[in-house]
Amino acid sequence: MLMAFGLSGCGGSSPKPGESSSPLEFAARVQIDRDGAPVDVVDDLQPANPAGDGNSVCPPVSIAMAGALNGPDAGLGVDVQNGIQLAVDQHNAANPACQVQLKPFDTEGDPDRIRDLAAQIVDDAYTVGVVGPVSSAETQAAGEVFDRAGLIAATPSATDPALAQNGWRTFFRGVAGDGVQGPAVARYMSETLGYRNVCVVDDSSDYGLGLATSVRETLGAVADSACNIAVRSDATDFSGIVTQINAAAPDSVFFAGYSPVAATLVRQLREGGFGGAFVGADGAKNESFVEQAESAASGALLSCPCSPATPEFVDEYSSVFAQQPGPYSVEAYDLATILLKGIDSGALTRPALLEYVANYDGQGIARRYRWDRAGELENPLIWIYDVVE
Repeated sequence: MLMAFGLSGCGGSSPKPGESSSPLEFAARVQIDRDGAPVDVVDDLQPANPAGDGNSVCPPVSIAMAGALNGPDAGLGVDVQNGIQLAVDQHNAANPACQVQLKPFDTEGDPDRIRDLAAQIVDDAYTVGVVGPVSSAETQAAGEVFDRAGLIAATPSATDPALAQNGWRTFFRGVAGDGVQGPAVARYMSETLGYRNVCVVDDSSDYGLGLATSVRETLGAVADSACNIAVRSDATDFSGIVTQINAAAPDSVFFAGYSPVAATLVRQLREGGFGGAFVGADGAKNESFVEQAESAASGALLSCPCSPATPEFVDEYSSVFAQQPGPYSVEAYDLATILLKGIDSGALTRPALLEYVANYDGQGIARRYRWDRAGELENPLIWIYDVVE
């Protein structure tokens, strides 16, 4: 059964509750494990509540957020900030004797800028934890600064597998990384959907190239070696690519990259007569993809480490921010909730909060959170979404 949860805004404004800028929506098809096998969803689990019991007492303390809040990447950053803010507001409303402040730091999507911001964050004695950074490049740039300061940095959205290989004690990832997503979606395509000839295309970004490489390696001979294609991220004319793909006659195209290229590519593929499946990933799972691709997006499949928001979360989020939650708003809310629970437990210093999170084992809205020593989830899962009318 498909579960329709609405479109997630990522870059550009999101529709207000009850409004839709597109007749299409993302519907959750299935949750899969790292081997691409479907996993049953348990609906009656009780997620942690940031409000707690309402009896928390604490001195002035703050949580930082680091991500793009302005510029072309602001959509994702604002979605993450809003998720954190919702958790903090719910906590503070229930705990008058423990008021936690959220301090956002706008990276503008620039990894060079975050180095200075990270120094500001660690120099603030009131800040005991960070939710973020948002992007993999930002996380890579700031991770060592946070680690030297012993300041936990839990990212809700940075998926580069290499981040967990730096030996940082303070790094925690709240979603599956691309080292899980690539093999999982590749096996789902070949073993569950039965695709036997896949063209793998990437947009030449670090994210796209890394994900495409993982998918190709897992698909093996199913990935058509004559149809492995890298396109420029600023390209708009894919007529030559369409010709190459049609000549290969694949049953599916997997695109690794971001929504602007994904939308243009799928539109031109459909206009060029390609009738096979179009599969993308989290970089294209946002409203701008369906807005730009229009009807050509219908029927596309998108993989994402991000969990669909529950109806209750959508109602709470949209009532506060007058827009729908984004792809990683739920994860941001969950991670903020974990930090708030740590503060409420008395973990009021950086070492204490780091120890609390390192030993945490609890249910959130998106998933169960428990990490290994590298800061990776012990049971990472991927969602497959359909674009439907």
